[in-house]
Amino acid sequence: MPSPLLAGNEAVWTVVPDEGKSLLLGMDLVRLGLERSTSAPQALQVITELLQEHGQGGACAENDPSFTYHNAFLIADCNEAWILETAGRHWVAEKVTRGGRNISNGLTIRTNFEKCSVGLEEFAKENKIWDGKEPLDFALCFSEGGVGDLQDSRQGCGEAFLKRHESKKSLDKNEMTKILQDHKSGICMHGGFETTSSMISELRIDGKARHWMTGKPYPCKNEFLLQEEL
Repeated sequence: MPSPLLAGNEAVWTVVPDEGKSLLLGMDLVRLGLERSTSAPQALQVITELLQEHGQGGACAENDPSFTYHNAFLIADCNEAWILETAGRHWVAEKVTRGGRNISNGLTIRTNFEKCSVGLEEFAKENKIWDGKEPLDFALCFSEGGVGDLQDSRQGCGEAFLKRHESKKSLDKNEMTKILQDHKSGICMHGGFETTSSMISELRIDGKARHWMTGKPYPCKNEFLLQEEL
């Protein structure tokens, strides 16, 4: 039986212009990566090959065709996990080797990437966002608006929550639920943008997994129900 495989995406905004036509959405890439893969490395390869061949773009909101974005992905199986961040058809990937790692609405991979798209450095030089004198800092070069202080952002708060559990190895379903229910950080969202559904997965090194889902908005109000045990 293949190892359980998970993938999810977040919107990011970059200096690479949208191609102005309907291409692949982040959700399309998640679905195709999961359909065509049995491991995190394979899903990473599938998604990046599709990205470079077909590009990403198109309407990302049901009632606003002008709302579009690029994507960051978290991809994991029982043995390894990857963070994939993109700008147009270009990308970098960081292997998660220890501790916790989260993604939100900004680029976070700096110079510490293991893999990248073909022609990334040449593209950065041609578009005058990197001078080639120092190692390529993906987030600094490609983020729209540059790299700011993340301490009070959802990204920064999520990272801080995960770090609290790192030394104690105390992150479980109950503690993850508390993180997803947090309002001050903006992780549990209400208002113009809202958390539409939430999911917690537990992947074990023996190849077994458990998944809890709300299936409803607002994790602060709805129970995480066990969906499947393998």
